[in-house]
Amino acid sequence: MQLEFHQVDAFSDRPFSGNPAMVYRLDAWLADELMQKIAAEHNLAETAFVVREGQGWHIRWFTPTTEVPLCGHATLASAYVLFDIYKEPVERLDFICKSGLLSVSREGERLWLDFPALIPSEVGVTLDVERALGVEAVDVLGSNELFVVLESEQAVLECQPDMAALAKLPWPGAIVTAKGSQHDFVSRYFAPAIGINEDPVTGSTHCSLIPYWSKRLGKSSLTACQRSARGGELFCRLEGDRVKIGGNATLVASGTLMLG
Repeated sequence: MQLEFHQVDAFSDRPFSGNPAMVYRLDAWLADELMQKIAAEHNLAETAFVVREGQGWHIRWFTPTTEVPLCGHATLASAYVLFDIYKEPVERLDFICKSGLLSVSREGERLWLDFPALIPSEVGVTLDVERALGVEAVDVLGSNELFVVLESEQAVLECQPDMAALAKLPWPGAIVTAKGSQHDFVSRYFAPAIGINEDPVTGSTHCSLIPYWSKRLGKSSLTACQRSARGGELFCRLEGDRVKIGGNATLVASGTLMLG
């Protein structure tokens, strides 16, 4: 069996920036074990598999070690592949996943994710959290991720977590965030518990970041930057109980996987 794959740098308009994702458009699902092995072989933060179902697409995402329920950058990458490689003749793609219905629309060169807003709730600063992240926290909240607010963008840049300690906390990963100097807010995301020490650019964490910073800054349209080594810029809108996350994408490789 031979399978075609495409590697895309999401949330970037140039190669070697943003967040890389591998995308497979399948005619039918492979065994879960095989999809996990393929993701481990590529060893990227996420490998996405999409299969057409009715008028939409069923999408699943795998890290090198596990399947995850939601992934923004690999959804953006998948939409880019369907629009630009497979020439889907629509302006909006609907995706079915474990987290419900998602969609991606195209406005010029920019793609827009439509995801559910996740309002973080107060958790409270604890010594365990501060020690694991090596920070002094202004506030600690939680949604599906640990959500830690820091004093400044510089504090976000200087954050150096203890990955072993962080992996023991009862969340899949940890967002650290602060008000930005050139963007409305900045963030980083660490998830050693699911095989990703630091994710370059994470669409799904902005489901919580956007409503938090929208309320705090009193505005519904925001710009964001994930301050990882690769970095990535995101354009954000809060629309009721949904968030819109905009970004560019760049194809960097295509090839064929040989399965014997």
